[in-house]
Amino acid sequence: MTTYFAKRLFDGKRFHDNVYLEVNGDVIGRITQASENTAADVILNGLVCAGFIDTQVNGGGGVLFNYAPSLATLLTMMRGHSRYGTTAMLPTIITDSSEVMKAAANAVAEALIAEALPTGTSGILGIHYEGPHLSNEKRGIHPSSHVRSISDADLATFTRQDTGKVMVTLAPENVSPDIITDLVNQGVVVSLGHSAATVEQALAAIDAGATCTTHLFNAMSGLTAREPGLINIALSDQRLTSGLIVDLHHVHPQNCALAYQCIGAERLMLVTDAMAHVGSDLQTLPWLDSTITRKDGKLTLDNGSLAGSCLDMSSAVRNMYSLLRQQARNHDANTLLANVLNMASRVPANLLGIVDRGSLQVGSKADFVLLSDDLHVEGTWACGVKVDENNSESTLYQ
Repeated sequence: MTTYFAKRLFDGKRFHDNVYLEVNGDVIGRITQASENTAADVILNGLVCAGFIDTQVNGGGGVLFNYAPSLATLLTMMRGHSRYGTTAMLPTIITDSSEVMKAAANAVAEALIAEALPTGTSGILGIHYEGPHLSNEKRGIHPSSHVRSISDADLATFTRQDTGKVMVTLAPENVSPDIITDLVNQGVVVSLGHSAATVEQALAAIDAGATCTTHLFNAMSGLTAREPGLINIALSDQRLTSGLIVDLHHVHPQNCALAYQCIGAERLMLVTDAMAHVGSDLQTLPWLDSTITRKDGKLTLDNGSLAGSCLDMSSAVRNMYSLLRQQARNHDANTLLANVLNMASRVPANLLGIVDRGSLQVGSKADFVLLSDDLHVEGTWACGVKVDENNSESTLYQ
């Protein structure tokens, strides 16, 4: 057992000052008020909160999951993102061939089998297939050559029982409600995105069991006077959780604030949509007949269009908290901070149906982050082990 003294701790519901956090193996034992008569093994002078959970991670640490769908890639991605507070993720496959999708599923299955070993795979929760059943009109950087109608082979990949939590982003105008219901009944989280759907098509998908939208405001039918579009449904339908990329490039701050006001902190979820650049010095990455280039905190293709992000979860937290403080001046700062932290942890855990992550409670996984006063990550612990980004002290993520 290891006892940590936390100067400040957010457990997912409330803040505590001067507490002991006891970790037994890979789970939280107790959280108690600090006593002068009890010595702590480790002193954490900052804010301790639950580790961040990112449901849309295309790459990190210099590698892209599509380009090398393997266990080694998953470990590199976890290592690249852990320095920014991410303790769990859904590695994400962008629209690709059935063969690449199968290889990605095999890699995730291998990671889940290895979870009990000190290899750092405990943070791989499952897989997110972003496509390939999307709208060509709203496909963004997804290759048109692989955008297709759903097939038995793809359905078999989506519904494998050895790949943990599975999310599928699809365009509801291209996938029937019956198929959506079948996916949901087999445990798949269906998210609506890269879609030009009408309100009627979107509502039919939600009635069929879809529970999420992918990167709100981006690559979805917009809100106009007579065509409310998928954006309206995301903002107004309380059955949906929505992912939001708060890098201040994908979505204007006013729209981020609008999403918070309309959707609320219980269903708005921070995501990165990160490419290989996060957690590395990588500046350029080949993509189809173009290049993804990082400049001024933004990833673009040669034609200037956005191509994923180089956002990390701690930056997403800082950005969201900062803009909400500016937009909601009369709101209590602690309440706003609690809500933003939950958007990065408890909300994605709830969406995926995970009960032992996303908050700091007795029996939960000992996944936690130490934040400075300005919300930069000073340390990340996964399953009770401090993650060393240089791999010199810890076996985790090697």
